[in-house]
Amino acid sequence: MASSVDFFYSHIFRCYSHFFTHISVRISGCYISGGRSLSNTSIIAPQPITPSFSGHQTFPFRYTWLKKGIDAVTEDSTVFSSENASVTLGVGKNMVDAIRHWCRASRLIEEGTGQPTQLIMQLNEQKTVYHRGQFAPTYLGSTIFGENGFDPYLDDPATLWLIHWQIATNTNQATAWYWAFNILRGNQFTPPIFAREVYKWARQQKQSMRPVSDNTLRRDVNCFIRTYCQSRHSDSVVEETFDCPLVELNLIAELPDGDGYEFQRGNKETLPIEVVAWTLDDFWKSRFSWRESLSFSDVMYAPSSPGRVFRLDEDTMTTYLENLEQLTDGALQYDETSGLKQVYRHKGLNQMELLERYYG
Repeated sequence: MASSVDFFYSHIFRCYSHFFTHISVRISGCYISGGRSLSNTSIIAPQPITPSFSGHQTFPFRYTWLKKGIDAVTEDSTVFSSENASVTLGVGKNMVDAIRHWCRASRLIEEGTGQPTQLIMQLNEQKTVYHRGQFAPTYLGSTIFGENGFDPYLDDPATLWLIHWQIATNTNQATAWYWAFNILRGNQFTPPIFAREVYKWARQQKQSMRPVSDNTLRRDVNCFIRTYCQSRHSDSVVEETFDCPLVELNLIAELPDGDGYEFQRGNKETLPIEVVAWTLDDFWKSRFSWRESLSFSDVMYAPSSPGRVFRLDEDTMTTYLENLEQLTDGALQYDETSGLKQVYRHKGLNQMELLERYYG
């Protein structure tokens, strides 16, 4: 059943994702194998994307990098274009570029556009205008990594889940990561097929994009794998190696024969319900903002949904949803009346309160 729903959402996404933001696509009576149908279902097509397969300089991010990036742009918004950036950050030039990339890919910093953006306005009451080449922490970046931040040194797995969410739902700065968790069907993949299929998908989203070399794609896919898989010959604790912190999430494992990789679907013991609620609200606002309810299939299988990005199974997701009403003081409620599995939104959800409640 899951594969059929995956195919449905992937097909709809491919067909309509090149349209403008907030174009509503209505599919009536679309048959899904297994005797189920999705009637009167509307999906907001995401913003047109600009695929990218570089910027990380082949480095997955490391434990101190995000904190370094947040601190640096807080002190100097132009730090990444400064001649002294390597000295300020204490790394080589390639790693300076990588730190900037990962802070942007995880949406913890934002580049100026000449206008005070919503994220920066939340952080800066004076509404300072940031221009191209200038960066400021986003609200989430400041909340977690700033002065008195909740978890600046990534001690809590909940923070890693939030960062994974931020990266895996970022179509522009982390195209391969987005594709892997939201578009790729099935649980297994090999690097060559991954590279071929993600590039094919990217060209479908933006036909005018410049050609990308096989070497660039191969390096990008390799970086993706090393973001989630521990180095094959490393017996050290993750913190003592150059492995990415997201390895701790155990989302992807190498197949025993060494010929490919497999997503680990199922219960995630370190994923707190507060993070699931936070990401559900984020998903709801970005994809279905006008709706007061979401189907279980939306929450489990739609691109950028918590079920898909966190690779949860249906039983685990059901357990999370059943506890939403108590967690959110009635703002969100899960109901299975008459066999219809729906999440209802009765009032707005305060994401900051969710984080405060968890990190406390």
